[in-house]
Amino acid sequence: MYDQQPPQSIQSVEVVDAMGEWFVFICEGNGEPVVQPFGIESYARAYAEGQRIRLGLERFTTI
Repeated sequence: MYDQQPPQSIQSVEVVDAMGEWFVFICEGNGEPVVQPFGIESYARAYAEGQRIRLGLERFTTI
């Protein structure tokens, strides 16, 4: 009998500002996150918003 819960699938979208460059981290389940770089904040936020909608998340995080 299997008495442990299987690993949960974690989905998230994060926007990170690193010295003037913007990165969007997309986590879809148990795999490695996908990182997309942007030179303009508004492009990063628009991309993150689209990924948030695609994944069915309530919001994305800005770090």
